[in-house]
Amino acid sequence: MKTIELRLIHDGKLWIAQNGSLTASAKTLKDLDLELAKIVRASEQFAGEQTLAIRMNFDNVVIPEWIRQYSNHYFNRVVTINIKGTK
Repeated sequence: MKTIELRLIHDGKLWIAQNGSLTASAKTLKDLDLELAKIVRASEQFAGEQTLAIRMNFDNVVIPEWIRQYSNHYFNRVVTINIKGTK
């Protein structure tokens, strides 16, 4: 199983997951996962893969600086997508 890493932020309205070649956004994390699955399944880049692990690392830059001292990270997530399937 191949793993890719994405930067995860929230801009006040949308969750955004991106790296140099892939960008997805949605209002909820559940919808973000669905959008990522849709993009990955449509991409030729992952055509030979059965499953793909997507590691989303939250970028603390979107958290106000004064509060960053209380947490070394907000959260990170990993989503596994079955490229050949429907979910």
